[in-house]
Amino acid sequence: MNIAIFASGNGSNFQAIAGAVKKGKIKAKLALLVCDKPGAHVLKRAKKLKVEAFLIEKKNFQSKEEYEKAIVRKLKEKNIGLIALAGYMKIVGPDILKAYKNKILNIHPALLPSFKGASGIKDALAYGVKVTGPTVHFVDEGMDTGVIIMQSEVSISDKDNEKSLAKKIHRAEHKIYPEVVKLFVEGKLKIKGRKVYVR
Repeated sequence: MNIAIFASGNGSNFQAIAGAVKKGKIKAKLALLVCDKPGAHVLKRAKKLKVEAFLIEKKNFQSKEEYEKAIVRKLKEKNIGLIALAGYMKIVGPDILKAYKNKILNIHPALLPSFKGASGIKDALAYGVKVTGPTVHFVDEGMDTGVIIMQSEVSISDKDNEKSLAKKIHRAEHKIYPEVVKLFVEGKLKIKGRKVYVR
C-alpha cells in the first residue's frame, strides 16, 4: 500500500511514521508528502528521507474545489491507499473525502470529543483538566468529529505550561500514530457506527 502524509509544519509525526516504515513495522511505502506551506520544515524531512514532496498552495487555484481536485489527481497518480493528516492546517473538503472515504486518518492533540479545533493543547490546559492526550480518528465532514480509533492518556501536572505539555503529547502521538497506520495497512480496523474495532 502507498501512503500519503499531508503536513503543513514541523513534521514530527511525518518523521515518526517514516521511521516505522523504514524499520519494517509498517509494511507499506511512504510514497508522497502533500504540503501547502513553502518553507515548512517537513519539506526538509521529506527531502532527507527521499520521499516525493508535492507542494501545492491554495492561492494558486480559483477555488478550493480546483485545489482539491489537483490533489486527488496526484494521489491517484501515485496509487495512494491511505492518507494520514499530520499537522495539515486545512479542513479536508468533499472532493478528497469522497475519493478517500474511510481512508483518511488524523491525529488531534486532545482527548476528543473534548477540545476540538486548532488549539487543543492550550484549551485543555486553560480548562484545568488533569488528563489529556492525543486522539487518532478517521476524518469526516466535520472538524475533529470522525470516529475515534485510538487515544493515549497524558497527565497534566501543576508545573506544565503549553510548551511542556505539547512535548509530552507529541511523545505520545509518535507512539500511537504509527501504530494506527500499521493496523490500517494490515486491514485490521473495522468501523461499526461510531466505533472502530481492531480485528
